[in-house]
Amino acid sequence: MRPKLLAFLLALLPLLPLFAQSDNIVKNQGIISPVHQANTGKIAFTATEIPVTQIKEQDFLRSFELTNKTSLYINVFMDNSMTNYLHQLAPALAADSLVKKGNYQFALLIDGRPVYQSNLLPGAPQAKAQDTATTISKPLIDNQRQWALWSQSFWERFMNNGGDAALTEGKHLLRMEIRPYINIDGNIKVGGLIAAGELPLLVRRKPAVDLAKVRLNPITPYNGLVPSTEKFNSNKIKALKAYVEDGAFRKINGVVVLSNGKLLVEEYFNGESRATLHDPRSVGKTFTGSITGIAIQEGYLKNEQQTLREFYDLRAYANYTAIKEEVAIKDLLTMSAVFDGNDADYNSPGNEENMYPTDNWVKFALDLPVNTTMPKGQWHYFTAGVVVLGDILNKRVPGGLEKYADEKLFKPLGITHYKWQYTPQQVPNTAGGLQLTALDFAKYGQLYKNGGKWNGNQIIPAAWVSQTFTRHKSLPDRSNEYYGYLFWNKTYTVAGKSYEAFYCTGNGGNKIFVFKDQPWVVVITASAYGASYAHPQADKMMQEYILPALID
Repeated sequence: MRPKLLAFLLALLPLLPLFAQSDNIVKNQGIISPVHQANTGKIAFTATEIPVTQIKEQDFLRSFELTNKTSLYINVFMDNSMTNYLHQLAPALAADSLVKKGNYQFALLIDGRPVYQSNLLPGAPQAKAQDTATTISKPLIDNQRQWALWSQSFWERFMNNGGDAALTEGKHLLRMEIRPYINIDGNIKVGGLIAAGELPLLVRRKPAVDLAKVRLNPITPYNGLVPSTEKFNSNKIKALKAYVEDGAFRKINGVVVLSNGKLLVEEYFNGESRATLHDPRSVGKTFTGSITGIAIQEGYLKNEQQTLREFYDLRAYANYTAIKEEVAIKDLLTMSAVFDGNDADYNSPGNEENMYPTDNWVKFALDLPVNTTMPKGQWHYFTAGVVVLGDILNKRVPGGLEKYADEKLFKPLGITHYKWQYTPQQVPNTAGGLQLTALDFAKYGQLYKNGGKWNGNQIIPAAWVSQTFTRHKSLPDRSNEYYGYLFWNKTYTVAGKSYEAFYCTGNGGNKIFVFKDQPWVVVITASAYGASYAHPQADKMMQEYILPALID
């Protein structure tokens, strides 16, 4: 070939993607940098966040040591935008329809073996980015900032679906592949490879723990709690502490163990201390059940069989039906009201995320339609129902809910350092978020362990504690797990023996465990809000470290 002709053809190469995109449905941002041009169709990995317009070839990782504290970012260089890729799969659809039916398909392979593939749900990234973006720069792992992005969610799903088992200690090869997919009436069509990249890994996630160098926090008295002299397997707690500090257990803030009402273990992490007010999210719901029991005992409510028609003119709310009239306080306590609200279902009209932007949360709940397809009395997690219960209490107890809770629950427990969140009507938010210290959460758990007594005083009626710790509802899709009055119930098995606990739980991995046939109360405070690993991580801590330490 003649040199001049060859030079001409080479000069045309950068323009070929533009010719190939002549049938695009939307205008994309094009090739944005020389690095983008040189790496089109590739995924590059970096250890820190670098704006894609500033990234250089020397920033790309050639190998990577994966520990519990390292972060990992992807930088994807494409020759088109997602909307245009989807247009190639479904040319008859309009642009705004394409991004509602399709997205990226991400796949991760370890050592050449496919481990996890995920079709990202439409909606993230947002439609504008889908239309224009020809690059992606996102974290797979970000240990410095709170878990929040779709890319981090994808990595967590990978870890929970084979990734954790595949990434054993030692050398591995990580490969990522990205394709477009579209779902039309249940038929999924996947396009060709958009971009791919590989990264040799040296996995070192298992901490090297020298137990001789780990020191447990010395136990000192706290208001209402004295140190325990009971023996336990301190090496198990030391190992747990080392794993939290190394990041093997993430965003754990505190671990407190009471045995026979005395303080046995007290450890804090990530800047918290025994003075820190911690947000336990839905753990706060359970306090609503406590106040309800006290209010019934004192005659401000008749009993938990009282129905909503005694508190509200339901005809004044949307979607009226006589069935709503029969919803009882007990239905709210057991998460089994007939309202069409399910926090586990993103598309449920009564999902709590639909409630928070409104200016009246009680109206939001009472306006909801009933769910006519769900079996009557079936358990479904319904935060808005607990808000209604809080509103009922606020109207019926003297001085309102906040004053009543302080006088009847917090002061008798010696709890003076706490913080409510509030509804738009400035009523204490019984959906969650009631902040206490870890030790005061432990005292609350011990109150239930004592059958409602504290320092010889019957704060919560013993019969109410018994009803609370009753398996009123079985949890759908969970084996041997139940729900009481705003308490959960499960059984751990360690060394062939069963250990049943009623417990409060909240987003982020927050827990208060009250063991039924053992003298233990265990509190875990955590801030892994929104992270899929949060609750499994707390279970692993309990199963492999805390319970074995107490049993020994």
